Parts: sequence; C-alpha cells; structure tokens
Amino acid sequence: MPSSLQTKVETVVLRAAMGLPEKVQRLLLGKPVVLDGQTLAVETQMLLKLQDLTHQPPLGVGMSAAEARPVTVTQAQMVAGHQPIGALRELVVDGAEGPIAARLYIPSSRVGADPVPTLMFIHGGGMALGDLDSHDGACRALAERSGVQVLSIDYRLAPEHPYPAAVEDCFAAYQWMVKNADALNADPDRLAVGGDSAGGLLSVTTAIQAAEAGLPMAFQLLIYPAVDFQNRSRSQELFGPRRFFLTDDGMDQFTAWYFPDPARKADPLGSPGCRTELPAGLAPAHVVTAGFDPLRDEGEAYAKLLADHGVAVTTKRYPSMIHGFFNIVGLGREARSYAAEIADRLREALA
Repeated sequence: MPSSLQTKVETVVLRAAMGLPEKVQRLLLGKPVVLDGQTLAVETQMLLKLQDLTHQPPLGVGMSAAEARPVTVTQAQMVAGHQPIGALRELVVDGAEGPIAARLYIPSSRVGADPVPTLMFIHGGGMALGDLDSHDGACRALAERSGVQVLSIDYRLAPEHPYPAAVEDCFAAYQWMVKNADALNADPDRLAVGGDSAGGLLSVTTAIQAAEAGLPMAFQLLIYPAVDFQNRSRSQELFGPRRFFLTDDGMDQFTAWYFPDPARKADPLGSPGCRTELPAGLAPAHVVTAGFDPLRDEGEAYAKLLADHGVAVTTKRYPSMIHGFFNIVGLGREARSYAAEIADRLREALA
C-alpha cells in the first residue's frame, strides 16, 4: 500500500493533470481511444494513463480482498475530493445476522425540513471491496445535488461472507429503513434503493424482495449493475480484456470470492438478469451504463427485462465513460457532470 506522502503527491499530480484544458490533455496523450463506435473521454484516458504510470492495479487484481480494500478506499478518495453536505449521522441498522454500519447524508436543502425522500445506497466493489468511506464523496455529491437524503449501508463482504450474505443484509437494512422511516425523517411514500456495480446488483435483489414482500418502494437507481454471472456479453468480450479499470481478471476474482459454489450463480437472486419472471409491483427504475464498461450490455439487457415485464424504466448510456465514473466527483469535468445528471434524475423521480 502506498505511503501517505506518496498518496498526497499522486493526488496533487492527478488533480493537476485532470484540470488541464482538454486540448492540452489531447496533445499530451496523442491518439484518441475509439472502440465500438465510441470515443473514450480524454480526461478518462488521462486518468487511466496516470494509473498505469503509478502502477495502480486494475480493480480486484493481484491482491487478496483484505489487501485490496484499503487501496480501493484510497483510490476512491483521490477522485472524490472534499464534497459538502448539510449534515451527517453515523448509524447502526439491522443486517440479516446482526447490526451493520450506516451513514445518513442530509442535504443542505433538507436540514430541518419535513419528512424527505430517502434513498438507501448500496456501495459497489465486486461484493468484496468497498465500504462507507469508499463511497463517501459520491454519496455526499448525490445527496447534496439531488436534495434526496441518502442512507449508505455497509454489508458483509466476500470471500469471508459469500453469497447470499450481502443479499440478505441489504434486504434486512431496507426493511429496517421502512420500519424506522419516522426516526430517519424519511417520507415513507418516497423511499428508494440504489447503488453502483455490485451495489446495483444488490439494489436489484433488494427491490425484487421488497416487491415480493409488499414493501413500499418508489424508485430504483441502478448504476452499471452486475446482474448476470452465467453469460458473457458482447461488452465483456470488447472491454474485459483491456485495461479500462474493470477487467476480466478482476471480474473473475470477484465472482470466485462471491460464489465459492459456482452452482449458486443460477439462483434467482444470484443472477437476477437471467430471470424469466419478475414479481408484480417492482418499483420504477433508472439504469445507467458506461460505454467502455464490460457490464454495459447486461445492465441494458436488465432494463429491457424490466420493460418487458411492465416496469417503468428509463436508461442512460454514457458512451465516453468507464466503469467507476460515478465516483469521480472531485476532479475533471465530464464524469462530474454525468454524476450530477444522475443526481438530477433521482431528484426528478422522487419529486
């Protein structure tokens, strides 16, 4: 793990490089990256180049889960910056087998307000990495921009706690949020679930279980969700072998940690994107994908599955982005603007 001084120096360099005018970045980087009719954002190309120069490994590659977790937090904090928020509350909520940590982000516009719309946010990290701190900046930015209160939750991670531990924890936490809406100053008619990557998967499974149980849910925010562990999509073929942050090696490692019994991949809550039936009453959804993300096609296929079952769903692909762009809220221009668009969509959904 890099030293604190090294991290500070790398952060300064990263901020300076990402803040250069686009024409200067292009001059430094040379030829654009074009694949599948899409052009990678020049600032993203710069970010990936700097990661290569500083020998930062792709997500989940070359380390144990325990070794990778602090690296994941450091990388996330480097791109998150210092985001303002109206108020914070550190909480403990119910997990499936005991209490789990949570953090409530109250936007400035909602401090002291009447019951407010509230999103339970589930962090990404391949079901094995990530925590409240790795997504702190993204949750602050999401809450403050959207005006929606965000309850970010921890959950048990693989490989120590393989499938279905995370699925069970997230549903238990959502049940807790519904029961404790008054204590959270949450509007029970405007409760939602959302997350990125693995958090998108766990948002999907939470929404499905909530519909089956008849629990209220107004919206799902699914940011490049991983929903199919049985099939290999075209976007995985295109982008998995390349170094666009999320790679085949990383996905294979996460999958092995999460599913030590490969047969469980076929479970209805293991690969929900492979389901042929969905419960009635699923909440409306917005599905976000990134053009250079191996998970792109399965996210869009899940949006189609929702639509085919009569669920109100909107989709948005950001063609120039890579997996993980939602966390880049503290530097650059393009990724930040798209994270703001996602927050705007959340605000509209729960208005």
